[in-house]
Amino acid sequence: MSQSQHATQHNFTSGNVCFVQSYAKINLTLDVLGKRPDGYHELATLMQTIDLYDTICLSRIDEDRVDMVCNVPELSNENNLVIHAAQAIRQKLGLRQGLAIELHKRIPVAAGLGGGSSNAAAVLQALQQWWQLPLSQDDLWQMAADLGSDVPFFLTGGLALCEGRGEKIVPQVANLPEAWRWLLLVKPAIGVSTATVFRQLTASDYSTGSWSRAVQAALQNQQPLFSSDLHNCLERGVLEQYAEVAQARAAVLHAGASNVRLSGSGPSLFSFFPTLTEAALVQHQLQTQGYEVYLTRALTTDGSPIHFFH
Repeated sequence: MSQSQHATQHNFTSGNVCFVQSYAKINLTLDVLGKRPDGYHELATLMQTIDLYDTICLSRIDEDRVDMVCNVPELSNENNLVIHAAQAIRQKLGLRQGLAIELHKRIPVAAGLGGGSSNAAAVLQALQQWWQLPLSQDDLWQMAADLGSDVPFFLTGGLALCEGRGEKIVPQVANLPEAWRWLLLVKPAIGVSTATVFRQLTASDYSTGSWSRAVQAALQNQQPLFSSDLHNCLERGVLEQYAEVAQARAAVLHAGASNVRLSGSGPSLFSFFPTLTEAALVQHQLQTQGYEVYLTRALTTDGSPIHFFH
């Protein structure tokens, strides 16, 4: 299966309408190596798509414009990345075909789960396939990189090592420990500004990228891993600066999870479980405390199975 099919394997296309699913991600690791001359930070991060998704409906319209509506009202505006993605394709190819976009959000917003970036990548790929456009993979990648640092990852999805500012993607074989069969996501009831979190990094938070490369090697060689190996350079600062995230982390551990890590810049936290029974028990306890909790799993978006090893 070609890369251009990865993120849109669940497309449903019928004449003037195309539906596509747009998956969230977690950062298994996140190394920040330092600040770049362009103002971004140099990263090394292992990202993994998960079975939590938004649904996007694309419809042809006669007018030469792109319209968009979202079930989260504050996202129904011209700044949404799905509009930018559609306009990038229209402008590159000089297309006059109009488009109406309906975005049904299920991925929490500003949560460290890449929802907006995933939406943009899904629109790029859906239009490429649906309209049979003369765009190469390099064309799509360049448009994705221009839209945002995480967008290129979602063109392939699955498990990948992402470097640079996040746009250099090296797909990995989907080997995961059996203890990671189920995944619990907890979203504290606050938003976290990614830019603010990065601004408040100290030199002691930086790393060489060794955490991500060590986990990458362990997964590919099917070697044992511990939750302490899943290092996130942003975690210390987020836990110190946002009491709600620290409280949520404590609540997850108290409910019975043996591991809790921060995804991206947060505030979402994730925990792995070997059985559905254990994951569902912790989910129930957290929900009774009022937490927003999602029981999900790691996913390859090209339809290939994940190999779970002992």
